[in-house]
Amino acid sequence: MADWQELRLPPGQTGPRSPTLHLWRKLRSPQLQNYRDILVALPPSYGEGDRRYPVVYMHDGQNLFDPATSYAGDWDLLATLRELAMEGLEAVVVGVANTGRFRRFEYSPFRDPTHGGGDGDRYLRFIVETVRPLVDGSFRTLTGPAHTAMAGSSMGGLMSLYALYRRPEIFGQAAALSPSVWFADSAMLRLVEADPAPTGRLYLDVGTGEAAPMVAGVRRLRDLLVDRGLEEGPRFRYVEDEGADHHESHWGRRFRDALPFLLDRQESLT
Repeated sequence: MADWQELRLPPGQTGPRSPTLHLWRKLRSPQLQNYRDILVALPPSYGEGDRRYPVVYMHDGQNLFDPATSYAGDWDLLATLRELAMEGLEAVVVGVANTGRFRRFEYSPFRDPTHGGGDGDRYLRFIVETVRPLVDGSFRTLTGPAHTAMAGSSMGGLMSLYALYRRPEIFGQAAALSPSVWFADSAMLRLVEADPAPTGRLYLDVGTGEAAPMVAGVRRLRDLLVDRGLEEGPRFRYVEDEGADHHESHWGRRFRDALPFLLDRQESLT
């Protein structure tokens, strides 16, 4: 724990039943040859015993917990975690910061000639081979796909969906909020059309106030998933947020319902 720094919580987020926030500054990625901060939110009950917790890995980590570190609004995630803990739902949440101008390269395995991309597989290896062993070695976590999720929005939503397909032995749940399935000429949609439906649990959403190509792409993704046998129910939830646009505040609000869906009935995925 020596390299983890416990952070002072943002104003209004303190209290005896609040999560605690820990930072590993500038973790090196051997896979990508760069550095980034890793934030870990521990549940309120973490210090009360020896219980182990499921883990949710999330992208754009600087946007999750504190508006002072965000570049595009924040999810107010600490409040969500505190509220869910009061309902008995707790998890370790790992926020992996993006690297600014390289974000689109890392958050897509598909190369877009205009927008970049193409480093997604290396980024996924960074999560699996570097971040995950660090987290599991530092905190009391539950391991295995039944207890490990990935979540993100926009390009992070695209990456979360991709992880569910490509690393199901690691990630048994994913939340893809407004995923950018239009990226690289809709390469993700072609993958979904060609492959069997994922075996894990998937939460998918979009705001109807987002750009028309975004809404159309996510609706097409939903239809493809249903055609491949992933019917809405315990393993698949699809949400359209009426009037919501492409913004962190909407994703944070919707994640309040997405996270319980990811954490529910985890024994069914073992």
